[in-house]
Amino acid sequence: MSDGFAKKYLPEFVYGGVDGSITTFAVVAGATGASLSSAIVLILGFANLFADGFSMTVSNYLSTKSQVEVNRDHKKLNGKNLEFKHPVKTALATFISFVVIGLIPLLSFLFALFIPALEEKSFFYSFILTGIALLFVGAVKGEVVKKHPVKASLETLFIGGIAAIIAYSVGYLLRGIGG
Repeated sequence: MSDGFAKKYLPEFVYGGVDGSITTFAVVAGATGASLSSAIVLILGFANLFADGFSMTVSNYLSTKSQVEVNRDHKKLNGKNLEFKHPVKTALATFISFVVIGLIPLLSFLFALFIPALEEKSFFYSFILTGIALLFVGAVKGEVVKKHPVKASLETLFIGGIAAIIAYSVGYLLRGIGG
């Protein structure tokens, strides 16, 4: 991947990766807080992964397409040479990042299907794996934008941690309403 490509599509990678891992882990945390089964965690997690991933992809496509159209109008008025992002490429970068990074919080639950000894600690492993994913996305962001990777990683981890605490707390507080 060229440095120019990485910089050009960094917002989509970061946006998709952070949102994918945070929203999927939020579903995992909320379901775990509500004491739902691992099967329900996987069903809700995968439903979120693909529905939210699709929603973000379409939103990114429409947003980028709109920005390109606005910039073209300004270029005509001002005669400036503006660089345009391709709406399909930005949407695909968002979707791929969302699904690949967003799958990470579900891995421990998936592995527990085949290695039952993991089931008891699936949430703990999901927590650790999601933290690593957020640190990775933050480090990539830091590297590309020339920000200290540790600082960028911790910032991303902190934001994801807040979302996880909120989701777990809501699940825990509402755990008894279904039955």
